[in-house]
Amino acid sequence: MIATIFPLLGIMAFLLLWIHSMMGVFEPWLRPRMPFDAFVHYTALIILFCIVLHPLLLLILIEFNFALLFSGNPLAISLGVAGFLLLITYDIGKALKRREFFTRHWNTILLISTIGFILTFFHSLMLGSHLQSGPLRALWIFFGTTAILATIYTYGVKRLRYNQNNEKRF
Repeated sequence: MIATIFPLLGIMAFLLLWIHSMMGVFEPWLRPRMPFDAFVHYTALIILFCIVLHPLLLLILIEFNFALLFSGNPLAISLGVAGFLLLITYDIGKALKRREFFTRHWNTILLISTIGFILTFFHSLMLGSHLQSGPLRALWIFFGTTAILATIYTYGVKRLRYNQNNEKRF
């Protein structure tokens, strides 16, 4: 049962993170049409639950044998660990958002966690048994590519446009 649940948690977290990245692109259109902040808040809790349980269940499955964990594909596992740590920065930052430092650097925290999401894309593409060939691989590459494009747009193009439109003119 653990062997079935553990990959599903990773897939669930990835898909919700993908939805978050798409929402960043369409935020101005979505905000007046849905409870945007509440949706992000509650799905972020589900994501946190999934990204903590996903590796924990794997560790339970392999009886915390770290040598076994890194014996298969150390690069893919390392990408997963790095992605996990970067994704957790969002939850730490959110918990401490009332502190000035975290409020001031909130966009950086969002960018860092988004980079963690992209690392988990490569992690899953390298390790996911159902993602090694066939239609699911193509679908996963679509998700990853659109997430990367959404990240470039949200943290690059969109921010650049905003900064150009809000420049102080003397």
